This record gives sequence, structure tokens and C-alpha cells, in this order.
Amino acid sequence: MGEPGTAIIFSPRYLDHKTGFGHPESPRRLEAAVEGLERSSLLRRGREARIVWVEPEPADLEALRLVHESEYINLVKDICSRGGGLLGSDETVLSSESFEVASLAVGGALKAVEEVMDGVFKNSFALVRPPGHHAGPDYSLGFCIFNNVAVAAAHLVERRGLSRVLVLDIDAHHGNGTQEAFYSTKSVLYISLHQDPWEFPGTGFIDEVGVGDGLGYNVNIVLPFGCGDPSYWRAMRDIVVPVAQQYKPQFILVSAGFDGYYRDSVADLSLSAFIYPRVFRVLLELAERVCGGRLVAVLEGGYSLGFLRKVVPSVVAEMAGIFYRVSDRRPKLNLAAEIMAEKMLEDVRRIQSRFWSL
Repeated sequence: MGEPGTAIIFSPRYLDHKTGFGHPESPRRLEAAVEGLERSSLLRRGREARIVWVEPEPADLEALRLVHESEYINLVKDICSRGGGLLGSDETVLSSESFEVASLAVGGALKAVEEVMDGVFKNSFALVRPPGHHAGPDYSLGFCIFNNVAVAAAHLVERRGLSRVLVLDIDAHHGNGTQEAFYSTKSVLYISLHQDPWEFPGTGFIDEVGVGDGLGYNVNIVLPFGCGDPSYWRAMRDIVVPVAQQYKPQFILVSAGFDGYYRDSVADLSLSAFIYPRVFRVLLELAERVCGGRLVAVLEGGYSLGFLRKVVPSVVAEMAGIFYRVSDRRPKLNLAAEIMAEKMLEDVRRIQSRFWSL
């Protein structure tokens, strides 16, 4: 069988969640990601590295209840059984298939962590939709129905007996639902790098550091609009990696949002294609040092179809240990945003130095 490789968790059923004409969270997102993988030479070259497509199964109600309340789950199911409609806001659209597809998205995250926990694969990328990190125990938000990563983390703690799980959220928006799920526990360390959240989702400010047993186990790294690769990399180097090394996670989950790209229509960061494989490279090195390489990425946002075709193969290549060249035009650096970012990062270091050696 050879050495464990990289699993890509995917199902064509993820395309059956319909959001309507013009909605940014459309089936085309996953089609673009898959097209990018198929057009690249990565899958052909990746045979020796064992890049394997894996089909997931839907999460059952018991798994969904690890994070979500029964009344909320039943509400989603009921709206879908009546043909669909809006869920909580005009952003989160349900079609008749959405309950099954959202359950399958959670199942994809669970399949990813189980394959890695059992040693079948070294790491895994769950190409799922709808995204999840904005979904809370009893509410939807920002295109999210069920919180895929949060259920996977709760599963690792509650069912697989882990006591230290790192969730790193690199989506451009704060994962309010994931933060809420683990705000009072130290079993899950939640670190999020995101743009200024005052406009959306209204959570994720740097003084939100956890409560009770979770005090110090919630790290929000806020970046100004227009922030680019240099400050993002400093945040990873100076805050994320030192905190994660001290936490010594037994498993690393990545909420892999790609909407920080400078041409994305939904967010306001100014990142290039070059930063994402670099971020994954350092995360994979960290995983090797602290948890036997166990790392799972789960797709969150990212609404530039051209960029998804480009970035997903570059990240999968890093996970599989295959050299892959990504091309892009770097956006012009916003010097004012970079200066502001340095000040904001210093504020984060000051607050988190109460809990971690930075």
C-alpha cells in the first residue's frame, strides 16, 4: 500500500445545494476547484504520493448535535422538506436538497479526520460546500448551515479522546460559530486571522480571548482592510506558530477560506496566490513536529473561480509533498495598511502575552 498520502474528500452531491442566480456561494466554486486539480498535472504526478479521491457519507443527527441544537437541525430539515427558502437572513439560501448536502459537508469533514486519525492518509483536504464556520449552535450566518470544522473538532475531542485540537481559521472573515462552540474550553485552541470584523460578522476582536477553562485559548488576529502578504506572513511567523507550538496540538484543523485573495468579491484583504502554499508549508512542518503530521483542511470561503482553480492545486501539492509552481500577479502593496497591520499585530501580541510566550 505504501506510505500514507493525501486524501481529497469530495462528492458530486455537493453541487446539489442550490443558492440561486448570482449568489457567490454557488456550485461553480467546487466545480472550479475540481477543474483546477484535473487541469493540472498534479493528480497524474501524484500517483506515487497517493493523492486519492475519497467519497464521504452524510453525518448523522448525533454528529450534528455535537455542535448544533436539535431545534435548529429540525428547522433546517423542515424548510428543505417544503422546497427551501431563506434561513435566518437573505444570505443563507436553502434548496430542497440543502439539508442532505449540508449533512454531507459535515460528513466530509468527519471522513477527513477519521482517515487521518486511523493512519489511512497522512493528511486530507475536504472539498465541501456549503461552508460552515459562521454557523452557530442555533443559527446560520454568511452562507453557512452546519459548522463542518466545529463538528469535526468536537468529534475528535468527544469521540476520539483528544485533549488538544488546534483549529486555525484562515478565512478572510472571523469564524464566529467556531469561536462560540469552543469559547469556554481548552480542548480546542481557536486561532483566526481575519479582516477587521466590525462590518461582518461583528465578532473576532482581539480582546475576545475565551472564558472559564477556555481563557487564553481563543486568539483573534485582526488585519486591516487592504492588508497584503507581508503582514499576513508576520502574523503567522510571530503569533500563530509560537502559540501553536506551545499548545502542542494532537491534531490540526484548518478552516481553509481563500477569500483573502486580492480579487475576491466578498472580502477586503489583498493577498496573493503565493501566500497560501507558504502558509500550508509552515503548518505542515508544524504538524510534523507536534502531532505526527496529522492535518486536515476543510474548505470555507473563496469566491473567485479563477483563483480557486489556481490555489486548491497549490495547497494539495504542498500537502502531498509535490513541487508545484503557482503563478500570479502580486497586487500593489498598500503601505498605509501594512503600517496599520504592524500596530494591530503588536496589540495582539500584547494581549496574548498574558497567556503565551511571544
